[in-house]
Amino acid sequence: MILHWKYIIKKIVIEIPVIFINHGDSPGLKRGGVLNIVRRAVELKCPAETIPNDITIDLTGTDIGTSIKISSVKLPENVVPTITDRDFVIATVAAPTVMKEPEKPAEEAAAEEGAAEEGKEAAPAAAEAPKEEQK
Repeated sequence: MILHWKYIIKKIVIEIPVIFINHGDSPGLKRGGVLNIVRRAVELKCPAETIPNDITIDLTGTDIGTSIKISSVKLPENVVPTITDRDFVIATVAAPTVMKEPEKPAEEAAAEEGAAEEGKEAAPAAAEAPKEEQK
């Protein structure tokens, strides 16, 4: 009598961390852009034997305005995200939010410094005036 064993492969649902590599090879990040991580982990459905350690996303060539979606990620065979009704965003490369002030012409800067000096001289005089009134 020959017995054949049938293995039942069960799929499990598990959150897998997302790792970003090659930050230095991203033109957008080099120009001051910011990596905006939308999902630090992605919930996947996969066989217990093929659970990935992480989801690695290569930032090489990403520019400001790039959106990294789940469809652009290569997942192992039989591994699928639990969210299947949309192509969700994992991260974006966004423009910097802090803008540098334009440099002021030398004349305006000197005028502002002069006004600040006058304000410093007037402040001690104003501070001394109430003391005299209190006597």
